[in-house]
Amino acid sequence: MYKALCNKDVAYEGVFVAGIVTTGIFCRSSCTAKKPKEQNCQYYIDSHQALSYGFRPCRICKPQQPLGETPQWIESLLKDIATSENFRIKDWQLKERGIEPATLRRWFNKHHNMTFQAYLRSLRLNQAIGLIKHESKITQTAMDSGYDSLSGFSDAFKKLVGLSPIASKSKSIITINRIVSPLGPMIVGATDKGICLLEFFDRPMLETQLKRLTKWHNAQFITGESHFFNQLNQEITKYFKGELADFKVPLDVLGTEFQDQVWSALKTIPYGETRSYQQQAISIGNPKAVRAVASANGDNRIAFIIPCHRVIGKNGKLTGYGGGLWRKQRLLEVEMR
Repeated sequence: MYKALCNKDVAYEGVFVAGIVTTGIFCRSSCTAKKPKEQNCQYYIDSHQALSYGFRPCRICKPQQPLGETPQWIESLLKDIATSENFRIKDWQLKERGIEPATLRRWFNKHHNMTFQAYLRSLRLNQAIGLIKHESKITQTAMDSGYDSLSGFSDAFKKLVGLSPIASKSKSIITINRIVSPLGPMIVGATDKGICLLEFFDRPMLETQLKRLTKWHNAQFITGESHFFNQLNQEITKYFKGELADFKVPLDVLGTEFQDQVWSALKTIPYGETRSYQQQAISIGNPKAVRAVASANGDNRIAFIIPCHRVIGKNGKLTGYGGGLWRKQRLLEVEMR
């Protein structure tokens, strides 16, 4: 694959895309940008996978556009997105351009295995989060080759969550970073007391959860390392191997009184077992609060450590899960094997 990338080989179109770790950009095999060093290349099967691991599309080769197949109206739209600062386009704005949102959604699903809005969300998050491990190695060479320069993480993240560039001295700090789990990349956050965030990177509500965190903890975000992250990584590895049933890493979770009650009840569901929403409502002494319990489960910011995946429908079927039902199924399989 590296040889194909160096030779700008069109024959490998559709076989892989290459992520360049020093710039945070991913390219198609035939990209004409300056050749990167071999040790700085990572390879992915398609744009969707590269986006999920924190890379952004190259402006030179435009890897998000199928070679020779992209309609002009989509090319124009993607060009405008590339020059946008916030990567947000509403359905009514698409219609003003003469684009039917459903048609655009089908095209993105067919060619990228994701919706158009999921694509925009990936761009927003990757700008602020996904380039954490790349941001310290930007070189003038990369910019001379036509790549985007990368904004400082703090500025991008503050723009995303709506924080003022100048943080109050009274604000606390939430340290965030990325970890890779067997079910995909995750964002993790920690205060000085414990883990306050563990979410899958592609969860639709992630931006909302980040904003809520800043309010609950009166905090600002910085990227970095926390001593809790090492313990968390070790426990996650053991969990997915079926070697750990109870996480010991400290948590720092804030919510309403009702949410705290629901989340505490979640932690009482035994490993390898499930409970219905009705049973969960009964367990907190409020059998009529089934809908409220489901809502509180959805607001859980600590994936699988606070095990909302263990709550299923009364009929035994899997129901809503922020990380996707396929992940819920897999988590239950891990615990029941």
